[in-house]
Amino acid sequence: MPFYHSLGLVPPKRHVVVRSESGHLYQEELVGTQGFSGLSSLVYHLYPPTKVRQKGDPYSVQPKVAIENGLNAMSFMGYEVKPEDDYIKSRKVLFLNASIQVGLAAPRKSTDYFYKNADADEMMFIHKGSGTIETMYGSLNFKYGDYIVMPRGTVYQIRFDSEDNKILFVESGDPIFTPRRYRNDFGQLLEHSPFCERDIIRPSNLKTYDEKGEFNIFIKKKGVMFPYVYANHPFDVVGWDGYHYPYIFSIFNFEPITGRIHLPPPIHQTFESRNFVVCSFVPRLYDYHPDAIPAPYHHSNIDADELLYYVDGDFMSRNNIKAGQITLHPGGIPHGPHPGAIERSIGQKETKELAVMIDPFAPVNITEEAMKLEVKDYYKSWLTD
Repeated sequence: MPFYHSLGLVPPKRHVVVRSESGHLYQEELVGTQGFSGLSSLVYHLYPPTKVRQKGDPYSVQPKVAIENGLNAMSFMGYEVKPEDDYIKSRKVLFLNASIQVGLAAPRKSTDYFYKNADADEMMFIHKGSGTIETMYGSLNFKYGDYIVMPRGTVYQIRFDSEDNKILFVESGDPIFTPRRYRNDFGQLLEHSPFCERDIIRPSNLKTYDEKGEFNIFIKKKGVMFPYVYANHPFDVVGWDGYHYPYIFSIFNFEPITGRIHLPPPIHQTFESRNFVVCSFVPRLYDYHPDAIPAPYHHSNIDADELLYYVDGDFMSRNNIKAGQITLHPGGIPHGPHPGAIERSIGQKETKELAVMIDPFAPVNITEEAMKLEVKDYYKSWLTD
């Protein structure tokens, strides 16, 4: 959950006259979600943010579904997703339902245009690469292991340091928050939370662009991309304050919760939304009961699918797993450690695994892009004879 933040020029009261030294009237914009009852920020522009010079022809970016509501354990080689020069074209949706889209991107080039998702909050996990995201709220420098949480409606421009980039992304139709059980009534992260406000990187280096011309902004809405050309630079902001802004949290700042016996996956929870959760599996000490079995017990996903994205290290419950691989264990059938994993885990003291788990509360459909990456017959990987 973001907390109050402010950059640049902010007047002492909301909705009052505020001018530059030359007498120019700044233009106030309220940016928020969930009507006027969700998180919001007040932003002060040099010029009205409404000046559209022209519009291009909209085009569909709706993913093509290959399998609807399947009941099959599957796996996908995410590192084999095709790299693209263009950032938008590089975003390949692999799984989706009515609430979320999950996919991978391997962009090679920085954007010379601006992008806005008008439908969904975005969460991007940086598996490979580094760079800077520029927004009207300021800039964020990202690197390997960073979660970037981008609230819907945020115009951004992304700059990469190299051409080798791999990103896991989630688009959520509902806001993405930190888990409610980690916060008090005022939104402060509590002492038992596995991270705190000091771990959250907020925008900095607010730069005001006083530029007029033609500025291309691609806006995604309801599976359609709308090309717009605005007359003013979208980052013409002199100041802002509020709770609605992008931020970064590094998976390496997640402090694992451990116990004497194996604890369930919610201890790894990092983010939540109305229809899914995100968990971070990080290096940690194993359970310390003398007879503990560190490997997870077999379990049935009755109410949720499980998408597990393997980042790095030796994931102790799986055999022959590679970086960038994704497993899908659908709700309705049990799954558990691969053959030999339970015995291997007994007596072990720690794990070096790094992974991101996404649990949608409704079945996901599988796209044609995902099927290009499928590991054949993964569902048979629990057989020993």
